[in-house]
Amino acid sequence: MAVYTHVPAEDMAQFLTRYDTGELVSAKGIAEGVENSNYMLETRRANGASERFILTLYEKRVDEADLPFFMDLLDHLGANGCKVPRFIADREGHKLQQLAGRPACLIEFLSGISVTEPTPAQCLAAGRAMGELHRASEGFAQERSNALDLHGWHDLADKCGTHLDDIAPGLAARVAQELAFLDARWPSALERGVIHADLFPDNVLMSGDAVTGLIDFYFSCTDIRAYDLAIMHGAWCFAADGGAYHAARGAALVRGYAEAHGLTDAERAAFPVLCRGAALRFLLTRAYDWINTPPDALVTRKDPLAYLKRLDFYAQANPADLLGA
Repeated sequence: MAVYTHVPAEDMAQFLTRYDTGELVSAKGIAEGVENSNYMLETRRANGASERFILTLYEKRVDEADLPFFMDLLDHLGANGCKVPRFIADREGHKLQQLAGRPACLIEFLSGISVTEPTPAQCLAAGRAMGELHRASEGFAQERSNALDLHGWHDLADKCGTHLDDIAPGLAARVAQELAFLDARWPSALERGVIHADLFPDNVLMSGDAVTGLIDFYFSCTDIRAYDLAIMHGAWCFAADGGAYHAARGAALVRGYAEAHGLTDAERAAFPVLCRGAALRFLLTRAYDWINTPPDALVTRKDPLAYLKRLDFYAQANPADLLGA
């Protein structure tokens, strides 16, 4: 993880003159997220009050044309009680700017920390926060297609090709087998809506067992709602290497979501298939990056096989294993 675009402090100070945020006191590059360049800015107003903001410069993986969708979505979620970081408009009402040759936005700072080994209580709170997000998004009329859906997985697999076997012998055949399974069984008739699509623990801010913020909505799109929970299940309920499943975390996560939003019988029955799809997605995105990122690059490559282990687990699981009693 890294800051890709360097911005001199004097340029940030000039940037802030467009806003009613006070003067720049300090700026620090931060490592949260791998898609963009992020800076923590501290400002001081004329009355001496200090504030913090996030300055984000959008790198090549985020399409500038998608930014209005993200901005409107976060405004909608925030207005409906979700703890999300909204984009800040300058004095002329503009939220999207240019800085150092990149699209840039100033964003609210939310307090809290992300956890690396969540407890069941934290999983319960995080699942509830996702359920609240889905409920709050129900009145949001805009849609954005998911580039990493089943068709996108096929495309990634084709791009990786036989290089998958350089990661692990037989991986290409395993991926092809899984794609055939998902083509035949993907539950496309389930309820759809706006989903986060990347709610890993590092995108949930917490204070103790309470959620203080949900961040990094740059994969958000319109897709099967329960698939969003499946993504979260794989991210929150396993050891980092994918080798151990923590059933208590899984049961708590699903219970929190069901309490806040509800989970239909059809969604429960399809949950293992949704989890297999989520595991394959991250196996393929990690594999693609593993194949195409030089070893000396600033970005730390993530192990695709950690998601192969999850995929193998989900392939043998039944709904009770994943959803709790």
